[in-house]
Amino acid sequence: MKIGIVSDVHCNHDALRIALDRMGAVDELLCAGDAVYQFRFSNEVMQLLRERGARYILGNHEDVLLGKWGEPARAAGWVRAGELAYMAAQPDRIETTVGGKSLVMVHGSPWEPYNEYIYPNSPSLARFAAIESDYVILGHTHYQMAERVGRTLVINPGS
Repeated sequence: MKIGIVSDVHCNHDALRIALDRMGAVDELLCAGDAVYQFRFSNEVMQLLRERGARYILGNHEDVLLGKWGEPARAAGWVRAGELAYMAAQPDRIETTVGGKSLVMVHGSPWEPYNEYIYPNSPSLARFAAIESDYVILGHTHYQMAERVGRTLVINPGS
């Protein structure tokens, strides 16, 4: 099984298209949040994620865009209602099984504070050993990482 992982696209549909082309055919596409900017929406990014059937979670930028402060950006005349509704319907966490392996996907961290920045040298990284999952996918830092902590492989694709 081949899994493609993206995160922190921040409305850059050209870079997303390049990443998708480079990864080629995948059995499962995962997006670990921040597909948009907090005050800017991207019809093109949402369309690409939808077309590819991505499992997509909300990040801190989606939270702002969907909240009170994002109202003007959401109301822009060029924002397609279907793409906005697709984004708004996404969860902020996924716990699933992919290819017989357990997987948790969050944007920042699986515990409070949920928007903690996790790096390979973060003291919090040791906490992942207590998570009962084969894989934890996260984003938020824009920093690529693949670190084994106990039985769990913690993966951040970067941005």
